[in-house]
Amino acid sequence: IEVTGKAEMDVVPDLIYLKILLSEKDLKSKQTLEEIEKSMTRILSELGIDIGKDLSIKDFVSNFKYSFLSKTDIILKKEYQLIVHDAKTLQKTILELQKLGISNVSIEKLDHTKITQFRKEIKINAIKAAKEKAESLIASINQTIGKAIYVKEIDNQSGVNSLQGRLSGVNVIARGTRSIYDSNENQFPDLEFEKINLEYSILVRFELK
Repeated sequence: IEVTGKAEMDVVPDLIYLKILLSEKDLKSKQTLEEIEKSMTRILSELGIDIGKDLSIKDFVSNFKYSFLSKTDIILKKEYQLIVHDAKTLQKTILELQKLGISNVSIEKLDHTKITQFRKEIKINAIKAAKEKAESLIASINQTIGKAIYVKEIDNQSGVNSLQGRLSGVNVIARGTRSIYDSNENQFPDLEFEKINLEYSILVRFELK
């Protein structure tokens, strides 16, 4: 007998990867990029974020643009990757960054620290579901199943990689004058991350007795 067992799990992400772009061109204050950078790391530390572990520089670029009069403008840019672990911290982080004039912030991806363990558990449950299905079907003809002689995981392309960093009903990109926050800094919308849906199907063939 050949049957397919399915199992799934919804997981709330605890690894939220943010991309933060600092550019001298975008800074509205008279502070330098270095001063804004120091203010940013101070604010993140005050929010309880481990900047030594969860903040890293992804790219540092100096753009040389030549004007019509052959003058050289140097525009410094720095790109950071920041990891936060829950939606509430995300909200506070983006709001505080916006106060500093840092508005080019977006979510790159969602993940979970135990995603490998969860995948293993779901696949095991899918095999168990296949066995239960086979036993139920064969019982109707007074037979039993023997050992499994073929097992195949069916690729259904589910998991973390299918997510694009979304919050339920909310655009999480904060760029320019756009914000996911109320103008009143003391009011935070009740946001929840769209859960990571993990689903696996296992095809199993059993001997009959």
